[in-house]
Amino acid sequence: MNYDAVRVRFAPSPTGPLHLGGVRTALYNYLFAKKHNGSFILRIEDTDRQRLVKGAEEYILASLKWCGLAFDEDIVQGGPYAPYRQSDRSAVYREYIGQLVTSGHAYYAFDTAEALEAARTRVPAGEEPFQYNYKTRKVMQNSLSLSAEEVKMRLEKGDPYVIRIRIPEDEVVDFHDLIRGQVSVHTAHLDDKVLFKSDGLPTYHLANVVDDYLMKITHVIRGEEWLPSAPMHLLLYRFFGWEKQMPAFAHLPLILKPEGNGKLSKRDGDRLGFPVFPLQWTDPVTGEVSHGYREDGYLPEAFINMLALLGWNPGTEQELFSLEGLTEAFSIDRVGKHGSKFDPEKAKWFNHQYLARLSEETFLTLFRQQLAAHQITASDDYILQVLRLIRERAHLLPELWDNSWYFFKDPETYDPSTLSRHWKPTTGELLRSFLHEINLLREFNKDTLHEAVTVFSVSKGIKMGLLMNPLRLLVVGSGQGPGMMDIAVLLGKETFIRRIEKGIQQLNNSGQSHSL
Repeated sequence: MNYDAVRVRFAPSPTGPLHLGGVRTALYNYLFAKKHNGSFILRIEDTDRQRLVKGAEEYILASLKWCGLAFDEDIVQGGPYAPYRQSDRSAVYREYIGQLVTSGHAYYAFDTAEALEAARTRVPAGEEPFQYNYKTRKVMQNSLSLSAEEVKMRLEKGDPYVIRIRIPEDEVVDFHDLIRGQVSVHTAHLDDKVLFKSDGLPTYHLANVVDDYLMKITHVIRGEEWLPSAPMHLLLYRFFGWEKQMPAFAHLPLILKPEGNGKLSKRDGDRLGFPVFPLQWTDPVTGEVSHGYREDGYLPEAFINMLALLGWNPGTEQELFSLEGLTEAFSIDRVGKHGSKFDPEKAKWFNHQYLARLSEETFLTLFRQQLAAHQITASDDYILQVLRLIRERAHLLPELWDNSWYFFKDPETYDPSTLSRHWKPTTGELLRSFLHEINLLREFNKDTLHEAVTVFSVSKGIKMGLLMNPLRLLVVGSGQGPGMMDIAVLLGKETFIRRIEKGIQQLNNSGQSHSL
């Protein structure tokens, strides 16, 4: 296929926060456009006014910006086919729906909500549910069943109406999907969907086809939930006489629950403790806060890399890609037909890989932000020494603080399980004897400390762990952390001794309490 002047669009509806599946759709559109030196367009499809959610449009823009997916044309910077917000294009859709009514490919329908519900309930149990289609439209209240005079009278009187597509009878609609291959659907399985609503705005079906044509979209890459609508969209292209300008279609597979059974949802994330949104989202009605990948400590590069491999296979064993590397490697024919299970642990693995590859300067900047949130100040040199000890332990950014807080403040509590395992009635006296030896050291470094620990353990006839484990407990507050010698030397002799003395005193005074 000739990919000259490729133009793709990501067209979300601001009806809530952007799901990670939506981000993946945007990513695949971006990669396809950039791979073929094309244009990547953002169009906001907001014609369903009843479902709009306050703040959702701004959230979508902020999420995509955090992900690093820059648009060539959008609602902010504009472009040659502006406006890019559908609610600003109402006059355009009125013109084209009029063409369909005039050509007989669409018709007015005056059925009330009560009449439609009555038609649904009249269907006998066990039979196919009611569909507004070639079988039923002649008995409903529309311009195909009513006389021209009555239709004119109703329109002049201002009776509410919608405009429906007139699906042809007994035809097969065929098209080639870039992911799924040949798709064939008989029109008996299609219903006369509403194209124009009673509020004077189009539905998705009309608006997206008209806009894709007018904006010269060459490829429509979207989720598989739109596959059942594709035959109707193809019919609209035919009805308008735009078949030669019709874009190629590619319907992406679902992102599945970790168990692999069904589409991944917010409920799954809540149940299993991982986010499904790129950024934190606060529901404007309920106030419910849903955490996001950014706030959970993921780097945007890791998030994007993880998403890219949920449905696309590069054909090699390589897993780590920059955005530029993804662009170079991406091919739409390597997107699978079947859904991909989301693995939250694999997502953490990706983030760990990216954290490990950060420069010390970038790491320092990120960690400074965490320290500031805890009102901690320290020299860059000290922070870097801490980072060198703990950075390999972190999978998420907040874990940097979780793994290093004891370098910046004394422990206020002792981990109960560590305390019960390593603190005995004689431990306090043993550590006091050890501190006497430490106070005699002229130099306090790893070599001298290691020698002091070894000599003391031999002299007391004990295993080294009997000394080191309670030392760690008092210095760190638990059994966590890198090598005890590294911790002690970085803290310095004074802090090391102070924490041990304080801990011995507090534990002895409290009868080996679990907290200071």
